[in-house]
Amino acid sequence: MELDDAYDNLGHIPGGAEFPPRWDSDAKSYRAAFRASGRLKEHLSYGASGRARYDLFLPRSDPAGLAIFVHGGYWRRFDHRVWSHFSAGPVARGWAVAIPSYDLCPTVRISDITRQIAAMITKSAGDTDGPIVLFGHSAGGHLVARMTAPGLLPETVARRIGRITPISPVADLRPLMRTSMNVDFRLTEDEARAESPVLTSDRLASQVHVWVGADERPAFLEQARWLSDAWQCPLRIAPGRHHLNVIDDLADPQSALTSDILG
Repeated sequence: MELDDAYDNLGHIPGGAEFPPRWDSDAKSYRAAFRASGRLKEHLSYGASGRARYDLFLPRSDPAGLAIFVHGGYWRRFDHRVWSHFSAGPVARGWAVAIPSYDLCPTVRISDITRQIAAMITKSAGDTDGPIVLFGHSAGGHLVARMTAPGLLPETVARRIGRITPISPVADLRPLMRTSMNVDFRLTEDEARAESPVLTSDRLASQVHVWVGADERPAFLEQARWLSDAWQCPLRIAPGRHHLNVIDDLADPQSALTSDILG
């Protein structure tokens, strides 16, 4: 359809298809090390669905707070076990990190996934004391940005969320109606507007920092700018990064990305 190429990431990244198997391999090794050290809680339930599960990675001392990473995949791919190693930066800084799965389109709608992530945050908030920070990549960037809408989270949980970092987010869903992916999304105009963070005028007071790779598709650079402009929040454009490696610095405790997430 009209915007298929604009929102095609894999087709414009040399070796793009090699990233998911590499992530999966790195994640397995990372989980094995945490399992052996007793610092991994696996497959914790936050709902009735078989995919309503998350893993919790713990630091060596009492957590400074809880960081929640929501993965991408255009709301249609992957689960929490592909991304384990991307918790490394925050964990090394003393934070607990939770990484959830969620149901996928077309089995559910994007609005259903938004409510699932809200339920997951509410459940995992009980795992630790202290502040909560949210970060997510691509579709996950959309989902963490959606959590700023009033009423999605209980007030006791919302008050703990100090920072939100959408990475390469889809912030306006209306263009996706002009892609063939909408066969799975089934977005209507009303749902696309309701699920678009750029159209959220009333939101939580959490600090927001938007990240995007300098070498991403123009559509994703636009999406990041739209969100930054709409919310008057900082926009970080990572040099030399495309849509798939923009998250690499999550594994580095000293990276600017990890520092923005944790504050």
